[in-house]
Amino acid sequence: MTLNTLAQEQTALGQTLEAWVMDEHRIGLKPVLRRVWAERGQRPVVPVQPRYEWLYVYAFAQPTTGRSFYLLMPTVSIAAFSVALREFVTFLGSGTQVALVLDNAGWHVSPQVVCPAQLTLHFLPAYSPELQPAEHLWQFTDSPLFNHWFATLDALEDALADQCRWLQDQLALIRSATLFPWWPTFA
Repeated sequence: MTLNTLAQEQTALGQTLEAWVMDEHRIGLKPVLRRVWAERGQRPVVPVQPRYEWLYVYAFAQPTTGRSFYLLMPTVSIAAFSVALREFVTFLGSGTQVALVLDNAGWHVSPQVVCPAQLTLHFLPAYSPELQPAEHLWQFTDSPLFNHWFATLDALEDALADQCRWLQDQLALIRSATLFPWWPTFA
């Protein structure tokens, strides 16, 4: 069932439907290096101590309005995804029917996923990350991490939490990054 067909059915029932996208992104203590300006003849210095500890950013966005919601989680799994869905529905409040567009990750398509009644999951074709609007959010979540070394996972989490709080207020920025030409216009 397409999103437009689902929206027509919801309208017939007197309900509104919102279309959102969702994806996860791994961030760790291994620094994200980018080019920087330096004085002629001098090399910029960025402390690097690769450590393999990770956090995952679960991002939900509504391309037509630019609204977004972020969770920082320690892992990706069926249980973590189920918790993320529950928190997302809590963020939306009751009475909102949502069509959630996401990729075919194993923890998304598992029959063990506990999906709240307000959500309908719609999967993009396999192996097509270029179709996922949420993929374009990572450039914004990563920006405070470029060329920055974090001593602990807690320090990294604090920086990410601040950035995600800031991003929730940047409706035009989120809309410009996620509103693809093919996105349905009903919500």
